[in-house]
Amino acid sequence: MKKVVYKENKRPLSTSDKIFNVFNYTLFGLLTLICLYPFYYLIINTISANDLSANGLINFIPRGLHLENYKQVLQLSGLPTAAAISVARTVLGTVCTVLASAFLGFMFTQERMWGRKFWYRFMVITMYFNAGLIPMFITMKTLHLTNTFWVYVLPAIVQPFNIILVKTYVESIPKALQEAAEIDGAGTMTVFCRIILPACTPIMATVAIFAAVAQWNSFQDTLIYITDQKLYSLQYLLYTYINQASSLAAMVKNSAGGALNMAAVATQQTPTSIRMTVSVIVVLPILFIYPMFQRFFVKGIMIGSVKG
Repeated sequence: MKKVVYKENKRPLSTSDKIFNVFNYTLFGLLTLICLYPFYYLIINTISANDLSANGLINFIPRGLHLENYKQVLQLSGLPTAAAISVARTVLGTVCTVLASAFLGFMFTQERMWGRKFWYRFMVITMYFNAGLIPMFITMKTLHLTNTFWVYVLPAIVQPFNIILVKTYVESIPKALQEAAEIDGAGTMTVFCRIILPACTPIMATVAIFAAVAQWNSFQDTLIYITDQKLYSLQYLLYTYINQASSLAAMVKNSAGGALNMAAVATQQTPTSIRMTVSVIVVLPILFIYPMFQRFFVKGIMIGSVKG
């Protein structure tokens, strides 16, 4: 028996269609290049001769390739501990935020939840109004969270925007699934763990990206709540390095000692090289992680933002 193959009838492209496609590809290609160029510019300036980079001579093609910038910046004091703090807060904070957003988003869809409308509106109000920096600091100090690792994690667990995304997504899941589980004797937590969580993978990945990026890039909480250098995050430490780039460059230069030859001049640290190298170190982890979650991110945003 022969297998029947149905061929899709495609309408031949007209001249106007071809012109439109060329215009689209050209436009979005240019926009892509505009978005990628800043990252490319940073990277080529960190691996090029520092004297040329400091004079603004590296724009498109790297010259005098070397990796001394990364080697020397990674040897700065306190960097391993700060990196460990940032990784720990990003991992733990992301997990807690995702679980809290998923559970609260699910509970706000349950009509039997006590005071559901009140608590939901109360949560939404916090998106528009807050007490301010000083009351927040006093609250953290009263709770004995200042100069502790948990000040990075606990205040960021409940995020109204993420909860609204999950709530909208959960509302798109057929209620028949939950009703069937409840008929079989499943309780609220069983429904949440066995029915809702597996179905919420796309929106949870979206929330995970938001939470991870926010945790990884955050440095103001260290600036406000932390004075113990052992709890400095990587971003705050690199932020101070950027502000002190001139003095750091002078320190590295003095540590070299003696006369510098041409090769040493090319790899000698400058304020520009330190700023750019530090910026690349901060951005690279997110650039590697985001593509892995991109397909979930797009699906989660599309379904989580449009009910139906």
